[in-house]
This record gives sequence, structure tokens and C-alpha cells, in this order.
Amino acid sequence: MPVRPVRRRGPAAAWTLALTLALSCASPAGAVRAEGAPPCAHADLPARVAPAGDGRWTVLDTAHGLPATFRPDDLVPAREAGFDDDRPLRAVLVPDLRALLAAAEADGVALELQSAFRDHAYQARTFAHWVAVDGYEKALATSARAGHSEHQLGTAIDLRSAGGPAPWDLDDWATTPEGAWMAANGWRFGFVLSYPSGAEDRSCYAYEPWHWRWVGRDVAARVQERGLVPRELLWEVRGEE
Repeated sequence: MPVRPVRRRGPAAAWTLALTLALSCASPAGAVRAEGAPPCAHADLPARVAPAGDGRWTVLDTAHGLPATFRPDDLVPAREAGFDDDRPLRAVLVPDLRALLAAAEADGVALELQSAFRDHAYQARTFAHWVAVDGYEKALATSARAGHSEHQLGTAIDLRSAGGPAPWDLDDWATTPEGAWMAANGWRFGFVLSYPSGAEDRSCYAYEPWHWRWVGRDVAARVQERGLVPRELLWEVRGEE
């Protein structure tokens, strides 16, 4: 996601408990959701970091976040995956990302890295920037508060067309050759679009065709096959790790 902030903490322990119960049990009228996926809400509840350790099962949304101290221990320069860029991302996704970039190049598609791992402090600055630009309410829909960003997992990347502008400066990056290629092929290499078009009530954020999260090829294939927003599938399979 581009640099933007997120929600404030609940005012009292009783409110937090009530919201926790609501998130666990509520089912919004008129919405079709994967079993267990709660409605979007703003809070500061702890996210469960996957026992497998690679973050593929971790749900981060507007309510569930990581502690400020969370930082993956296998960060490597994006150059190892094939980008001309030394910003960090997790080593676990490097083989799939390298394969993705090679396949894109073979198809005449040139991708560049817009953003990779962002720690808690970096995301706080990002969110503050978008609050200053767009106001707090709009920033909540288009950026993550510190702790709630998938970039802190180290397995989410923002992409752009090589030599092009920031993807959010375009009407719809998905209509570019690079964005269209990712939409058709990203899942084949273990990457899923976290925030699809028209799914704001299920993904909890506005459409971002440039934001791709690695979840591994098996999980990505399940998202693709079932047509789910990644957040829905991850909530559904929380007990499978």
C-alpha cells in the first residue's frame, strides 16, 4: 500500500472486549463471506503471527495488527530476487519472485519495485503523510496505520511499470501491460492481490492493483480458484496451520 496512517486504540477495556466479540461473531447483512471472516472495523487487536513463521497465514487488516517490535529475521535486498533495488524483503519469497520476474520479462513485461518491507516507524510516517494529504478519514480507507500494514510482514510488495510513475498516480495501474500481466499471472507464483476492486467491505481497504502479497503458490491457487479476497481465505484457514 502507499504510505498512509491507520486507526486509534479503543478507549476502554470493556469496549475492546465487546469489539473482540463482535469481530468474532458478526455477519454483515447482505454480504457473502468466507466462514469466520469478520466485518471490517477499526481497532488495535493483536494479529496472530503464523506458527510456520513465514507470515503467509497472518491476517492484518484495519483491526488486527503487529507489535511495533515485529521485524522478520530473514530480510534480504530485493536485488536477490532480480530487482535493481536494495530495499529489503523476506528471503522466503525470493525464489517465487525471481521466477515471476523472469516470466514477466519473457513476456515482454518490465516490472519495478515501488515499495517492499516497511517497519512500524516507517509506516507511521507513511500514514501521517496521507493524513496530511487527504485527511484522516480518507487515509483510513487508503492506507494502513502503523502495525496494520502487510508491508511489515516483509512479504508484501508494491509494483510499478519500469520507468513509470507511482502506480497510484495512474487512473488504474491494472490497465497497463504490467498491471494486466500481474492480474493474470501473479497467483501462479504465489502472489495475491490483497485489495481487489469492488471488495472494500471485505478487504477493508480501497482498491490497490499494485499491492501484491506473497502467500505461497498453494494458498494463492486457492484464492484464485475460489475468487476470494485473500483476507477471507486467511480467516477461513486460520485453524489449518
